[in-house]
Amino acid sequence: MPNAIVILIVKGYTNDRMIWEGDYSALKKYKARIADEILKKRLRGKGAVLIEGPKWCGKTTTAEQMAGSILYMADPEKEEQNLAMAEINPKRLLKGEIPRLIDEWQIAPKLWDAVRFEVDHRDEFGQFILTGSAVPASYEHIHHTGTGRFSWVLMRPMSLYESLDSTGEVSLKTLFETPEQIDGENALDLNRLAFLVCRGGWPRATDLEGELALEQAFDYFDAVVKSDISRADGVSRNPERVKRLMRSYARNQGAQVSNALICEDISINEAETFDSDTVYSYINALKKIFVIEEMEAWNPNLRSKTAIRTSNTRYFVDSSIATAALGLGPHDLMEDLNTFGLLFETMCIRDLRVFADVLNGSVYHFRDKTGLECDAVLHLRNGAYGLIEIKLGGDRLIEEGAENLKNLSAKLDTDKMKSPAFLMVLIGVGDYAYRRQDGVYVVPIGCLKD
Repeated sequence: MPNAIVILIVKGYTNDRMIWEGDYSALKKYKARIADEILKKRLRGKGAVLIEGPKWCGKTTTAEQMAGSILYMADPEKEEQNLAMAEINPKRLLKGEIPRLIDEWQIAPKLWDAVRFEVDHRDEFGQFILTGSAVPASYEHIHHTGTGRFSWVLMRPMSLYESLDSTGEVSLKTLFETPEQIDGENALDLNRLAFLVCRGGWPRATDLEGELALEQAFDYFDAVVKSDISRADGVSRNPERVKRLMRSYARNQGAQVSNALICEDISINEAETFDSDTVYSYINALKKIFVIEEMEAWNPNLRSKTAIRTSNTRYFVDSSIATAALGLGPHDLMEDLNTFGLLFETMCIRDLRVFADVLNGSVYHFRDKTGLECDAVLHLRNGAYGLIEIKLGGDRLIEEGAENLKNLSAKLDTDKMKSPAFLMVLIGVGDYAYRRQDGVYVVPIGCLKD
C-alpha cells in the first residue's frame, strides 16, 4: 500500500553491505497520476474498468492502489495454471475482494466474457479492474463488446506535472474560463528540457537521473523491437526491419505523411525497401501495443471554403521512443534545435493528451491547404475548445505562433460554432507564464497541469 510504514531490521553485514529483513518496495513513494481520479470516477459508474496503455507506463501500479485483491495473469510461477483455469473455470479466477484487479487479462481472452457475465449477475458497480499492455491478438473467444458494463481508460507515460518536473501553476481547466491574468515561473532550461524529452515519462525513469534514467527508453525500444511487436498479432518480424521502420517513423514525428512517403524515407535513409502493405502492418502492430498514437484532424466550421487536410499526424506515445529509435541523447538535441523542436512537440502532445482525458476532451491537429495550421486543438465534450501552438521558445517563435493562432481564429465561423475559449503558445524555455495584450497566453510546459 502507498505511504505504508515499513520496519527494516539489520540482520548482519557482508562485504561491507548491510543485510536487511523487510520489503523495500513499500518505501517507494507512489507518485499520484491523473488517471487516479479518472479510475475512481469510472469505478463508481461501471461494473468493470479496463486500463490500457504501453508497457511500463504504470497501469498495474495505479490499479494496485485501489484494488481489493489482485490476480497477476503473467506471474511466471502461475501463468500456466492461470491459463488452464481460464479455459476450464474462469469464474474461479474472479473470486476475491473488490475491486478485483486482473493484470494482463488479454493473455486469456476468455476472461472478458467471464467478467461481463459476472458484472451482469452481481449487478453492482466497481467490481473489476482489468489492465493490458496490448489488445488481444485474437478476438475468437470474445463474444460481447462489454457495452454498458465496461469503461475504458487509456494510460500514457507520465506528464511533466505527474513526474514533478512541472510546477503546475497554470491549469488548462482554468484557461477555459479565460482568466484576465495567469502567473507561473518556469524552472526548466534548455539542457533540462533536452534531458526530459529523451528520458520520457516512464515511471521507473522519473526516479532516476543521468544515464540510468536515459537507458530506460533504450530498454523499452529494444523490448519493442525484439519481442513485443511480434507478440501483438503473432506475426514474427525481423528486429532490424522493425528498427528501420521505427527510425523512419521517428523522423516524421508531427507530420502528416502517408505510408508511401514512409516507404520512400526508408529507401533513402535505410538502404532497404518496404512496400506500403508492410509499413501498414508494422504500424498497426505498434498501435496494438500502444507505442504509436496518431492524432486525428480537426474539422471546424470555417468562413471560407478552404480545404482541410484530413490525414492523421504521426506521433509515438512518448518522445523518448523517437529519441531511442534515432539513437539520440540530450547533447544531440542541443546540437540540432530543429530536431529538438519536433521531438519537444511530441512530448507536449503527450502531456496535453494526459490532461485532456481528465477534462473529458480530445486533442486534434488542424491544417488547411494554404498551410495554415495549429499544432493542437483541445476540444472538450461540451463543445468548448482551445487552440495551441507549440514552440521551443524565443520571442520570434512565440510571435509566429501567436499570429498563426489569431489567423486561424479569424477564419472560424462563430455563427456556427463557439469562439475559442483560449489561444495559447506552449513553450519550452521562457521564464514566466503570462497573458499578452492581444489575449494570447504564453505558457511554459514546466508550468502546465490539467
